[in-house]
Amino acid sequence: MAHEYDLVVLGGGTAGYVAAIKASQLGLKTAVVEKFKLGGTCLHKGCIPTKSMLKSAEVINIMKNAEKYGIDTHTPTFTIGNIVERKNDVVSKMFSGIEYLMKKNKIDIFQGTGRILGPSIFSPMAGTIAVEDPHDEEAESEILVNQNVLISTGSVPAELPFLPFDSKLILSSDDMMNLQSVPEEFGIIGGGVIGLEFASLMNDLGSNVTVIEAGSQVIPHEDKDTADALKKSLEKKGIAFKIGMSLSEDDISLNEDHAEIKLGDESFKFDKVLVAIGRKANINDIGLQNTKARTESGIIQTNEFYQTKDSHIYAVGDCIGHLQLAHAATKEAITAVEHMADKNPIIMDYNNVPRCIYTSPEAAAIGETEQSLKEQNIEYDVHKVPMAAIGKAVIGGDSHGFGKIITDPVNKDILGVQLIGENVTELINEVSLAKFLDASALELGSAVHAHPSISEILMELGLDAEGVAIHV
Repeated sequence: MAHEYDLVVLGGGTAGYVAAIKASQLGLKTAVVEKFKLGGTCLHKGCIPTKSMLKSAEVINIMKNAEKYGIDTHTPTFTIGNIVERKNDVVSKMFSGIEYLMKKNKIDIFQGTGRILGPSIFSPMAGTIAVEDPHDEEAESEILVNQNVLISTGSVPAELPFLPFDSKLILSSDDMMNLQSVPEEFGIIGGGVIGLEFASLMNDLGSNVTVIEAGSQVIPHEDKDTADALKKSLEKKGIAFKIGMSLSEDDISLNEDHAEIKLGDESFKFDKVLVAIGRKANINDIGLQNTKARTESGIIQTNEFYQTKDSHIYAVGDCIGHLQLAHAATKEAITAVEHMADKNPIIMDYNNVPRCIYTSPEAAAIGETEQSLKEQNIEYDVHKVPMAAIGKAVIGGDSHGFGKIITDPVNKDILGVQLIGENVTELINEVSLAKFLDASALELGSAVHAHPSISEILMELGLDAEGVAIHV
């Protein structure tokens, strides 16, 4: 059966459903094709469920360290099953909300595998979507004829060629969402954002965690000061790090109930191993070969409005290889939809996109790092303020972090900010607004900030960039 739409969205994850809602608001008849569940990885296997589990771990950690707050320490009891059940409840509530929004905005949902067709009897141009029933291979495909296509098929966990996922001993981040027990010895290959968040989680749940990173620092693309401070904080909690350790097939031995990994002259046994080396675009078998769209290094190439070489076919999110962040993907989606609706969207500046790490302690950043500016031969000034100077951070019991601001030495524009400490994943949004409004460091520092609040560190950073900080 054939249906006609102004826009068909291929993939109902965060970017996909947001694009559909925006398109409906702009008067476009819209359909979404999703083979799993609306919300995609972010809702079901990523952002939301991991943060739910991290919140449970945070409560456990606070109870373990109650003496820091003048309260007798209490050793909490828990089961991983209850933590997973709470996570499932959170996800279920959010999923119900998305389903409601789809109905409210009169968006049609097609459950199944969508593939892009080339020019055919349905349309003289590529882009018609054929949707296959995932439960009945013999069923006739639904045909979605359209004026525009938005590809938002996301990404999947990348695996090592010599260490494929088996969901039992060798785990992906997807597998972590249904963990049935807390392993005594837990190995993590990859010291990026995903690896460190799970390291923090599993440490709080009681595992002995070892993180293996091939590069010279954890979170390789972030500021070195932040990376070193975060590693030090996690080491203080008991997490072990093996940095600069590249693995090969010869270094790994798999047994029925454990994996043995050789690191230099030492061998380590792990009850389970999480491979967290990144994610790869999920663009196989979606019919790209039937279009003019081009790929490079496994990602779809687009212009600043997220158009492919077929101007009516757009792509956003993880599959285009910019920042693999849900909030970046949703902004890309809105830009793409506004462009196809001739609304002159604001082109996204990726230097204004916050980057957050939900470990304990948290880390957050926006804009440039010292390393990236050095690589571009750009002059800069840098100022740091310790969290120990901020009363609310001291009250919270974690004042070992810092704030760091990088500014233009001439006009004092904010080039980048890095934060590590309690609630900094919330604070970074204030800097995002400041950068969006092109505020200077002095303007950030001159805004009145509530006392006591951790946000005062941003005020002190802004003032310190002008040499007039009060508390440092």
